Amino acid sequence: MTDRKPCKVCNFTRQKSYGLVVPSLDELKVKGCEFLGLSPSEPVTVVLEDDGTIVEDEAYFLCLPLNTKFMLLHEKEAWSPLRKMDGGTAWMARDSMMLETDTVDASSAEPPWVDLAQQLKQDLASIILMSEADLQTLVDAPCLELASALGFPEKRAVDLQETLQRVLDRREEERQSKELLQLYLKAVEQEDRQQEEPSQPSQGGAGDGDVPDGVEVDSASGFMSRTLMVLKGKSSPESRLSTEDLQLVVSRGLEAMEQVLGWDTTRTSALLQACEAELTRRLQLVQAVQSIRSNKELESSQQSSEKNAEVQAVETPAQGSN
Repeated sequence: MTDRKPCKVCNFTRQKSYGLVVPSLDELKVKGCEFLGLSPSEPVTVVLEDDGTIVEDEAYFLCLPLNTKFMLLHEKEAWSPLRKMDGGTAWMARDSMMLETDTVDASSAEPPWVDLAQQLKQDLASIILMSEADLQTLVDAPCLELASALGFPEKRAVDLQETLQRVLDRREEERQSKELLQLYLKAVEQEDRQQEEPSQPSQGGAGDGDVPDGVEVDSASGFMSRTLMVLKGKSSPESRLSTEDLQLVVSRGLEAMEQVLGWDTTRTSALLQACEAELTRRLQLVQAVQSIRSNKELESSQQSSEKNAEVQAVETPAQGSN
């Protein structure tokens, strides 16, 4: 009896588990198959239940501690850890998780315009609350699929997309006009201020008047601290810099800006190109404003000349009659 070893056996689903006392590994296979209802004629593999280690050596089997739990596997069965096999019902949970994952993936695979189309189908007036990005999404949607989702004829879906595109175009024109008007008013205000305020002689060193009081300037780079923060820490910094700052960045050149920012050549070059493009755009807007103003002044001058000519034409016959 001293040679007999107490141990435990289970099948691969862990639904069945029995305690045995056997003298050898072969006896474990025989009794294990008998208790678990497995066919003794079919070959089985013995593994450790906790980590799946295959037990084939008799000496290794005898060295294992008492009450070690083994798992008997048929040819097509495979060991899996306990967390994946819970009393034989884990396969149900796995199938359920796979089904849920497939459902989520299928829903997430739907294009974004589908949800917008559903909103329109429920309430067409909801279109006035949609952002420009949502409207553009509907414009870019496939016409036939959009018509099907809305329950519209194809012609009506085409008309809807054309209408939305006109709305987007009008909003863009309004935005550009507003930007141009703001730039024009700013230029007029600056010019009026320069005419009203007499130029003051500069006091102190040259360039002191260019820097507002209380603004820190980095002595090494010559940039204001705020400008450096914008350049280093913001996305699309060129849109957040003043025209003067843009001119300063562009005039410094690639090598100087690399030293100021501590960036590599590629990143610094991309920033300079963006600043140059933004500066060009602003200069074009200024030129457009100046052109508009010149045209207005020319029209005003022509109208004044025409009025003077009319006055002279009226006064000349009157003087002749006297």
